Amino acid sequence: MGQIDQLLSALGSEALPPAAPEDRRPSRRLAVLACMDTRLDVVTALGLRIGDAHILRNAGGRVTADVLRSLALSSHVLGTDTVLLMQHTGCGLTGVTDEYLRELTGADIEFLAIDDHVDSLRHDLAAIANTPYLVLLEEIAGILYDIESGEIVHVERWDPSRRT
Repeated sequence: MGQIDQLLSALGSEALPPAAPEDRRPSRRLAVLACMDTRLDVVTALGLRIGDAHILRNAGGRVTADVLRSLALSSHVLGTDTVLLMQHTGCGLTGVTDEYLRELTGADIEFLAIDDHVDSLRHDLAAIANTPYLVLLEEIAGILYDIESGEIVHVERWDPSRRT
């Protein structure tokens, strides 16, 4: 039995419980961008509940064109005004290069490898802050989460007065 069949079997014949509150808007007006690492439980780590926030995940928790698209919809259509970027120690994108990943995968794309988490958080915060169509965002911050201790080891905040 393949993974999809196992998942469908686990659902059984009973109806699923409602997935979320009726309101599509995040109750905390929050969007979180985090790494897709399976060891990272974003909702629990941040004390969130279903309906509190939009959770966006990708390799490294990096700002990409698709993240900007999602944040545009989140802010303009669904009322989000706060973004938290969440990177973590022990990420698979640290200690490698884009060149290495292109060779390994055969994909001629930008992987956004991470040399330094502080630099990457600053870069990604600036990318969001300087995107003209994300002007509704009032608060943007980045954190580095220690995957082993569960502690936040670095916080990077955006100063809205520096919007260009």
